[in-house]
Amino acid sequence: MEMRYGRDSFFDGGLFHLILLSILGAIITILTLGVCYPWALCMIYGWKINHTVIEGKRMKFYGSAIGLFGNWIKWLALTIITFGIYGFWVSIKLEDWKAKHTRFIS
Repeated sequence: MEMRYGRDSFFDGGLFHLILLSILGAIITILTLGVCYPWALCMIYGWKINHTVIEGKRMKFYGSAIGLFGNWIKWLALTIITFGIYGFWVSIKLEDWKAKHTRFIS
């Protein structure tokens, strides 16, 4: 297998845009008392993925806040029912959900 070095894999997002999205996501999350947190999560994660190229193939995030919201409610309910124990699995479930909604486009 040949090892290639260079710009086959890179990230082309900018700091200013990330800062703006992070501030907007925080404001929306705070104003809605956390209800729109899935929207903020999808917005920021989508930005990161959509600016990522791996081995010359750009990635695309196809997840939506509405799609995540149903899972988020289910995970919250399971966390409450299990007195917080399920909370340890929520980050894993979230990573799995993000991976299922991420594809290569080129």
